[in-house]
Amino acid sequence: MGSRIVKITRFILDFMFFTGMVVTAGVSFLIHYYGNYNSYFASYFIELSIVFTLSGILALLLLSELRKIMKSVEQDDCFIRENVTSLSRMGTYSFLIVLVTCIRLALYLTPAVLVVILTFLIAGLFSKVLAQVFDRAVTYKLENDLTI
Repeated sequence: MGSRIVKITRFILDFMFFTGMVVTAGVSFLIHYYGNYNSYFASYFIELSIVFTLSGILALLLLSELRKIMKSVEQDDCFIRENVTSLSRMGTYSFLIVLVTCIRLALYLTPAVLVVILTFLIAGLFSKVLAQVFDRAVTYKLENDLTI
């Protein structure tokens, strides 16, 4: 059962990563197209293109770190320094997404924007705390390996 969940999760992460690259690359085109139906998007085309492209790049970086962690799970070697680094970076990327999304507040306020800010704020905090937990676990593991 465990390996099935890992495979499904890996597939979802890969799907999100590769479709995210396509979407991020096409943000300007999508905003321009949607501007035909929503004048707000037409009026703030440049600003929204910048904000959404930055958010997309940060999300891709976050997904890339998650994919690295997933590889260590598949190799049954989770408690490694690289995962501590990945978790810390994920927290930083989440906080940067919050910052970029706060800039978007000046352009367009919706309840969904507030949900995104809260979600990534919690994800950032959680990632930073998990990085500290993993750091301690790696230290204990390495100390234990040395005593054997």
